[in-house]
Amino acid sequence: MSLLSDLLALSLEEVQSYFSRVAWVPLFLGVSVLLVLSCGFHLGRKHQNAADHNLAETRRSKLKKVQLRKNESGSTQEVGPEVIIVGAGVLGAAMAALLARDGRKVVLIERDMTPPDRFAGEYLQPGGVRTLKELGLKDALEGIEAQKLYGFVITEVASNTDLNLDFPTHENEREQDGGRAFHNGRFVMGLRRAAAAEPNVKIIEGTMMNLLEDGGRIVGVEYKDKASGDMKEVFAPLTVVADGQYSNFRTSLVPNKYHSISNYIGILVKGCPEFKKDKAELILVNQTLIIVYQISVSETRMLIDIQGPMPKNLKEYLTKNIYPYLPERIKAVFLETIQTQRMRGTPVGVVKASILKKPGVLLLGDSYNVRNPVVASGMSIALIDLKLWRDLLWAIPDLKDDKAMLQAKKKFHWSRKSSHSIVINVLAQFFYVIFTATGGYIFHLRQGYLDYLKSGKCGLEMAGMISVLATNPKLLAVHFRAAALHAVCLFFKTEPWYLKPRAAFHSCAFLFRNFAVFFPVLYSELW
Repeated sequence: MSLLSDLLALSLEEVQSYFSRVAWVPLFLGVSVLLVLSCGFHLGRKHQNAADHNLAETRRSKLKKVQLRKNESGSTQEVGPEVIIVGAGVLGAAMAALLARDGRKVVLIERDMTPPDRFAGEYLQPGGVRTLKELGLKDALEGIEAQKLYGFVITEVASNTDLNLDFPTHENEREQDGGRAFHNGRFVMGLRRAAAAEPNVKIIEGTMMNLLEDGGRIVGVEYKDKASGDMKEVFAPLTVVADGQYSNFRTSLVPNKYHSISNYIGILVKGCPEFKKDKAELILVNQTLIIVYQISVSETRMLIDIQGPMPKNLKEYLTKNIYPYLPERIKAVFLETIQTQRMRGTPVGVVKASILKKPGVLLLGDSYNVRNPVVASGMSIALIDLKLWRDLLWAIPDLKDDKAMLQAKKKFHWSRKSSHSIVINVLAQFFYVIFTATGGYIFHLRQGYLDYLKSGKCGLEMAGMISVLATNPKLLAVHFRAAALHAVCLFFKTEPWYLKPRAAFHSCAFLFRNFAVFFPVLYSELW
């Protein structure tokens, strides 16, 4: 009884200290070791960065000289493209513009060059905005009514909880630049205009039919020209497949398949001041996740996650299962919108990234890696990946050098894991699980995590990871451990003294359930 009395007298901070020193050391030590290993093996390569940079600069000079000799040769023979890019979405159009500026001749193939009409890819995290600036493509955000968002709000309807999280200020900026929300089609068209403005880019409107292979190497593509309907071929040393998460060519190149986990319903609400301004909002209602953000001066997007099969009657489903549980401030406009506006649905899934060893071809963007959209980081990750590949390709003047390209693929795969993808992919899946909890220990864990995020520094650093401004795997390890411990201590604090033994049992179950969610996602990202 003396130990129990001592525990009852402890404050929350003292309980945290006690458990961290006595009860949970083995468990948390194991977590720390595994997470540090996930990024620590990259540290041994850091001493090579300066040498790699110097080598890249040398090869850039060589590439420029090669291009100069071609231009001065006086030959009238047309030089064939060096790169074929399939898909003129965010990544494809941006890559075409950048490679052309770097002196490469690029062919960009897109099935339909009219503005895309889709409700995915409408938000660019602050880290993505920063990367867009660094790539010299910031103009794509101009003139499209892009809305600045400076953080996000998590609203849990059942507990009447509003958690307000602000994005951190980047160290090189005087004030926070924020993320951007917009119509996807307008942003894509801005990037396509940037590509079309480059003399080294040739845009073909047509449907890619086949990858052309010779001796185990991809040498070009076969496509159906939209204007004439003819089948045509184009050849290049490198083909980049960037045709989205539903790629028709992924399965022929890598073993990883698209795994659907739920469905999203997208609706567009017009003239709705009831939603939070300057913030994205995550509404947790009736075991359903709703993501809300303003995409123009007068339009707000709502994405509603539906677990299981897509309902046949969307209007009936939303009226019966979502509308009664919404916050009062948005009920009226929600009901009016689903009665009068068009609603569309799309599957949501994941694709694990892997090294593509087949020579002559790259997979990039959502064709290469897809995570749950709950953290809205897909375009930001694609742009950071593009920045990595731009530097890698600078160092390879001859894209037919399959050995150098394979080394670049491996370096890219592991570099992106240590710099950004492992953090975002783990956070996306973990948050999705706890935000859509239907009860049990996961639901109680959610309460602990939300309470943990209320702490200023904890919430700010977590928002920094989600915003793709501070994607440090070590920081992820620290907060995962601290949040789990906080959830346990919170449960101890809320239980009466005579139920402390039960609290101890449930605490062990919390931790086990926490690890059961976290470890599989982490393990899948380590390889």
